[in-house]
Amino acid sequence: MKRLSIILLAMVALSAMSAPVTVTAKLDSAILLMGKTTALHLEVVQDKNQHGMFPIDQTDTLSAMVEIAEHRKADTTDLGNNRIQINRDIILQSFDSGLYAVGPIAYIVDRDTFFSKQLTLKVLPVNVDTLQDIHDIKPVEGVPFKFFDWVPDVIADYWWAWLLALLLIGGALYYYFHWYKKGINPLKPERKRLPPYEEAMLNLQNLKQQQLWQNGQEKEYFTGLTDILRVYIDRRFHVNAVEMTTTQIIDTLKQNEETRAVNEQLSMILEIADFVKFAGARPLADDNEMAYQRAVNFVEATKPMVAEDDRKEVQP
Repeated sequence: MKRLSIILLAMVALSAMSAPVTVTAKLDSAILLMGKTTALHLEVVQDKNQHGMFPIDQTDTLSAMVEIAEHRKADTTDLGNNRIQINRDIILQSFDSGLYAVGPIAYIVDRDTFFSKQLTLKVLPVNVDTLQDIHDIKPVEGVPFKFFDWVPDVIADYWWAWLLALLLIGGALYYYFHWYKKGINPLKPERKRLPPYEEAMLNLQNLKQQQLWQNGQEKEYFTGLTDILRVYIDRRFHVNAVEMTTTQIIDTLKQNEETRAVNEQLSMILEIADFVKFAGARPLADDNEMAYQRAVNFVEATKPMVAEDDRKEVQP
């Protein structure tokens, strides 16, 4: 009995000397657009006197289809009781669509190896327009090239009629896109347009009243939400956001002091909108509500500070 007590006391002492090492891993986003990046957050809890390392620090790939775009520096926190917490971020990227396993991630301490749980990363494809080769038309050597040599007679003989038709079609298209599609009648005086902030808030309220995502129209909802923000950015900061990609908008607004503080909210809205519009993702109800609130916050945070006396009334 005395020997058994001694053994038990020795086991308790050994366990107190060296607490277990825990390794935790989680993905910033389990769904990724092909070519985009996401962060793999690693957390290690261990004793202060222990020294460990991640084998993945010695490679630039996590698997055959998942690459490591960046190894970020570790951050250590003292937990007390001779324990520390080490946080590491590994930036992942993939250029092949599919469902891939991430981990288990190994962490080696002395002669022991500890593993995180296995995660799953879904990479969605992106539609890419293919470009056909364009070749110049070269004249036959020794024979001067003439424009009308390869044009059919029905066009060459009545070129003036075709030119007139093209001018009429061009004028009609200009009228359609420049006036008609925007609801502008050139023969009727145009009512003064609301300022960018008031117009954006009014459009956001109208979008909310339509209850698109509540009726399963998530794509139409996010299309309307991003269109409102793009027009607001265009008018408010004189940035051609309507014709820009998500990345171009975010990079441009990062350089603006007024938008830098809320640029992250806009980035989240545009990225989830890309998932819905181009990858067919179905966000949760909370995500839809959060996207709307972030849009409102962005417009509120970037509205111009104008004196009340300088505001002009809109004609009825």
